[in-house]
Amino acid sequence: MDKEIIENHKRYLERKALYKSLGYDVDKERDFILKQGEPLFGKILEAGTGKGHFALALAKAGYSFVTFDISPKEQRFAKLNIAHFGYQKQVDFRIENGERTSFSDGSFDTVFLVNVLHHLRNAYQVIDELIRLITPQGKLILADFTPEGFKVMDKIHSLEGNKHEVGEVGLTRAESYFIKKGFSVKKAESVYQCVLTAERGSI
Repeated sequence: MDKEIIENHKRYLERKALYKSLGYDVDKERDFILKQGEPLFGKILEAGTGKGHFALALAKAGYSFVTFDISPKEQRFAKLNIAHFGYQKQVDFRIENGERTSFSDGSFDTVFLVNVLHHLRNAYQVIDELIRLITPQGKLILADFTPEGFKVMDKIHSLEGNKHEVGEVGLTRAESYFIKKGFSVKKAESVYQCVLTAERGSI
């Protein structure tokens, strides 16, 4: 297990270095997203663990939370990296489908969806599910790439022999959808990331 953790962390550092060589600082961008969601309160959920870059940012900031992904393989990377830093007690890893999770209504006060939206085939169904999961006073923080951010991701996927697939629903459509649902939305951007904070009523 220790050897697997060390090898996994090496891959994590190599991937961070690749991002940074293209101008994208993973730690800086995750901290920017985290700051837009503050103050964080109550029970926290991250939807879409992926390789765990944002989960690590949350854990490093001292938060305990639940994080889920549909892919055990992707989440394995995150689990090993969290173990490398010693944050296992703060993170509850789950395998869930974001279109219909096993959580009860109003289970969480703060929900994050970071760099996942553009991957979703049924984005509005996932958004509706996340809305179901937040308390009446809760909030949703959705982050995705800006055009500059997508250029970096396209380059990385190209270097790895893949094409970066992007769905039809981005943050602009998500913002309109939240407003139709009666949410107030606050928006912030860095060069590479755009962040929406959606709450019921006024912000």
